[in-house]
Amino acid sequence: MSETPPRPESTFVSPPGFDDLSELAMDLRWSWNHRADALWSRLDPDLWNRTRHPSEVLQAVSREKLSAALADPEFKRELERLVSAKREAETSPAWFERTHPESPLTCVAYLCMEFMLSEALPIYSGGLGNVAGDQLKAASDLGVPVVGVGLLYQHGYFRQVIDRDGAQQAIYPYNDPAQMPITPVRRADGEWLRLKIILPGDVLWLRIWQVRVGRVKLYLLDTNDAANSPVHRGITSELYGGGAELRLKQEMVLGMGGWRLLAALGLRPEVCHLNEGHAAFAVLERAREFMEDRAVPFAVALAATRAGNIFTTHTAVAAGFDRFSPALMAQYLGWYTSEYLKISLRDLLALGRRDPDDADEPFNMAYLAMRGSGAVNGVSRLHGRVSRHLFAPLFPRWPEADVPIGYVTNGVHMPTWDSAAADALWTGACGKDRWLGTSTHLEADIRWVSDKKIRELRTVSRAALVTYARERLARQMSANGTGVAEIERLQNALKPDVLTLGFARRFATYKRPNLLLHDPARLLRILRNPERPAQLIIAGKAHPADLGGQALIRAWTNFIRTSEGTPPVIFLADYDMLLAEHLVQGVDVWINTPRRPWEACGTSGMKVLVNGGLNLSELDGWWAEAYRPDVGWALGDGQEHGDDPAWDAAEADALYERLEHEVIPEFYARDPSGMPVAWVARIRESMARLTPRFSATRAVREYTDDRYLPAASAYLARAANQGGEARAVVAWQNEWRSKRDAIRFDRVTVETAGGEHVVFAFIFLGDAAPDTVRVEFYADGLNGGEATRREMTRVRTQEMDNGNHVYCATVPTVRPASDFTARITPHRIGLSVPLEDDWILWQR
Repeated sequence: MSETPPRPESTFVSPPGFDDLSELAMDLRWSWNHRADALWSRLDPDLWNRTRHPSEVLQAVSREKLSAALADPEFKRELERLVSAKREAETSPAWFERTHPESPLTCVAYLCMEFMLSEALPIYSGGLGNVAGDQLKAASDLGVPVVGVGLLYQHGYFRQVIDRDGAQQAIYPYNDPAQMPITPVRRADGEWLRLKIILPGDVLWLRIWQVRVGRVKLYLLDTNDAANSPVHRGITSELYGGGAELRLKQEMVLGMGGWRLLAALGLRPEVCHLNEGHAAFAVLERAREFMEDRAVPFAVALAATRAGNIFTTHTAVAAGFDRFSPALMAQYLGWYTSEYLKISLRDLLALGRRDPDDADEPFNMAYLAMRGSGAVNGVSRLHGRVSRHLFAPLFPRWPEADVPIGYVTNGVHMPTWDSAAADALWTGACGKDRWLGTSTHLEADIRWVSDKKIRELRTVSRAALVTYARERLARQMSANGTGVAEIERLQNALKPDVLTLGFARRFATYKRPNLLLHDPARLLRILRNPERPAQLIIAGKAHPADLGGQALIRAWTNFIRTSEGTPPVIFLADYDMLLAEHLVQGVDVWINTPRRPWEACGTSGMKVLVNGGLNLSELDGWWAEAYRPDVGWALGDGQEHGDDPAWDAAEADALYERLEHEVIPEFYARDPSGMPVAWVARIRESMARLTPRFSATRAVREYTDDRYLPAASAYLARAANQGGEARAVVAWQNEWRSKRDAIRFDRVTVETAGGEHVVFAFIFLGDAAPDTVRVEFYADGLNGGEATRREMTRVRTQEMDNGNHVYCATVPTVRPASDFTARITPHRIGLSVPLEDDWILWQR
């Protein structure tokens, strides 16, 4: 497998330096490193400004212009410097190697349905891909040994056009691999690496592509192989398109094909990170591979491999989980189950069901991921709580607080989303290596930046956004036949010195994109205040099947078209990564209005932090843990209200109030020198306190320290000696199940004295050994607080009390004894309870 990027086909002999340019163009490290921008702009400034796509620029530039640039001593010196810096960055010790020199972790397989890395590689839809792409980039910066696995879509997600009537139209341009920064993966003999998956009555061939992301590699699987039937070539045609059958086949390719690919590459990851349930079939394929390598049954293989699997759920509503009918599962996985896993179809379906005995219950991919992983997390503190509620049915006798789901709050890759001006400001204050390790010094360092520099950053950034938005709006409206006069009228709606509000996201009803339109007349009155004007830039797509979301878009475009005069509001079509970059770099205030708690995390507002933008958001997702009065503004009361129209109306009114009486006045308030002191102080607090905390650098360090390293150790322990520990775990569980039903409480007594409750539990264990149980005195948390769990100690053996074992604990009398209940759970060192065994017995 060659590391050298391919050269664009040409009939001319490439001049010296072309290979270096190609090396830079084919490594997506350029997407977060501004230092190479000038090179690409020199070759074709118009194409570069429109696409930010180096490989496209390199293919489109004329031979004469290319040769002239490479003959220019200054251009050549800069190219050599950039290539040298790139190679040094890839080989020098990074944070992971310096911090964990003796780590057992050699490889993390990161599987995801989509990756947002660059507009040059349009294989993403939105938030999930954003998180995946930013985490790969941060892993590269930190030197964490991550390998990404995804799918190469022939059309990707749809592109949006707004027609003259203001309606969304979906188009699907072809993703030409020759024009993307990807290369075929080849075997040592030069043959293209291809894998096969058995489908009912046919063989599916998968082509493999490689993407360079700095130190990290992303591998993409593609079914558009000439050996496949036309219907199978289209499996990777669209992201989130088609019906259940197509989705099932896509997820088989991602999970099963993805894990087989790693083996074909000679990789043996200790950790498999399932970024959402789409990739959960990797649980089965990893277990199958372990079965084959160690000659063990499926139960042992699953016990071994699940210890090294991590599942991150991004879903905030149960309807968001992928489900497949039993018949569809039998059609596509029946053969796999019997031939390779050596288990019954019922046993397979049980892994994805709440009730294994319900023959009609669909197969839930998130349940498979949960039951096949050793650690599970949501993507914000609030989402961790929401996820515990969603998965509580799998742990029916356990308190919701004990459902084994933690959280790692998402972060964004700041070098990707900062502007050149913001990058310069941060570099001056914190150094160029600020995102390559720990970030403890950043908060203190950025506070030293003067008011003047912060104000200059915002002035320059807002003006750049207005210029870009005008140009993009003109192209958008020219394409749908709008006249020149009308285009100029709408372009002039934006001013570079006016407070600029931004709202951009997927248009779905739960995101309430039209909360601002609840009272159109009041909105216009606020925006058109002659003394304190404001302007609003909106962007976003609705899924082609979501007619409700499309109606929300139509409401905004109609408002813009039919309002008297020229409203200071524009809608920019085809919300993509390039547009997102310009928006988050230039807006003064980012508005987010989801219906709590349906925003699992939300990362768009994080991207404005590094650029000095501020947030006005619902107390949902990340903002629920980030908000303080001196860093931004909040909507809502921190509670859930469902889809109550009256609450929506109340929040719309609160949003208008915040804008009219807090946000806009503060932006225009000046001291005698003309400085907006309060506004700049709020920006400084937001930049200093929130930017490091909500960076992908922090998130990936947290995953590494708290998830990847423990998972690697746990997997290696269970896999050692041909899976000896995994065999022991399964044997222990089988024995435990045969004995646990005899366990019972005889009685529980409580004595209160000296400020303590002293509790004694008399327990009959039958044939179960005392070290196989854990006895606790438990009380639910109060007012959303933490639950109290006090482990009880065995103080008497069964011979001393009529066959009962006696356990004792003390708890303070700050709560009445009636709040507490004794309980018994299984216990074995290394066994995750209740994730691997959800048996529990409560005192009656």
